[in-house]
Amino acid sequence: MLFAQISFVQPIYFLLLLALIPYVLWHFIWKRRREGRMLFFSTNVLKTAPKTWKNHLVHLPFALRVFAFILLVVVLARPQSSGFWRERTTEGIDMMLTMDISTSMLLEDVSPNRITVAKEVAYDFISKHKNDQIGLTLFGGEAFTPCPLTGDHSILLKRLGETSCELQAEGIIQPGTAIGMGVASAVTHLEHSKTKSKVIILLTDGANNTGDISPLMAAQMAKDAGIRVYTILLGTDAVVNMPVATLPNGEVYSTNIQTSTDPQTLQQIASLTGGTFYRATSRDALTKVYEDIGKLEKTKLIQRQHQNHEDVFQPFLLLAVLCLLLEMLLRLVVLRRLP
Repeated sequence: MLFAQISFVQPIYFLLLLALIPYVLWHFIWKRRREGRMLFFSTNVLKTAPKTWKNHLVHLPFALRVFAFILLVVVLARPQSSGFWRERTTEGIDMMLTMDISTSMLLEDVSPNRITVAKEVAYDFISKHKNDQIGLTLFGGEAFTPCPLTGDHSILLKRLGETSCELQAEGIIQPGTAIGMGVASAVTHLEHSKTKSKVIILLTDGANNTGDISPLMAAQMAKDAGIRVYTILLGTDAVVNMPVATLPNGEVYSTNIQTSTDPQTLQQIASLTGGTFYRATSRDALTKVYEDIGKLEKTKLIQRQHQNHEDVFQPFLLLAVLCLLLEMLLRLVVLRRLP
């Protein structure tokens, strides 16, 4: 496997291998002619002399020297593992989490409050879907996307952690609940996706009361783009006492609030796009909703990973050194000649 994807940075060094031609000729022709000779009265003595295993190793030191030279030339040519794109097939969904951050999400009928539960459950959901590309769209009286569709969940989780209803409370975004704008904004980030499973998870606690795009118009946009919208209505119908102002003397003024909801419209959005409408009145119920959505039929996604070039000269250098050491051992110890 190591040698299957090899390339060379300096292949010109392979020209040094041409030097082996005269060296081999010298070894087998001229060197043998120049070697010392012994005179015998008769060659019959040599014919009857017993041969040992050393006779078969006479050319091995030379072969090891040649092989070591070839390996050192390979080292000079700088072998590298070839960079390539490796494709890995996984299963996943492209989805946008579309979350309501209107001030009513601060109500505490779902402990500790709606927005905290929504963020914590979404955090767990994202952590369990490592192969999915997920983005985050937030909406109050207007919509914006702090995190477009991404496979880098560390960025997504950071943006989710920064999500707050204070944006509306401090007047940074317009008051109200623009469900249609939230869905439409999410659609723009999914409509060009090549994945077959494209999903918007819409979480709100109220009814649409502002925005230039109605919820059903946004749902039609999602349908035309092949996007399923799963709608979640979070919270109870209970009247909740909520702090709304702090007086100059430090006294906190609170009032009873009951959220205006529109489950029928959320049901229509889900039905039109092939999704499902859910009602969640507790943390456990919301967790169960996300688990159900997570069991959607997944589409095979091909993820391409790039492998960088890496120097792999070390095995060649090590083998060359071993060859030279073995050649010296054979020449100086095993096949030592008379002076």
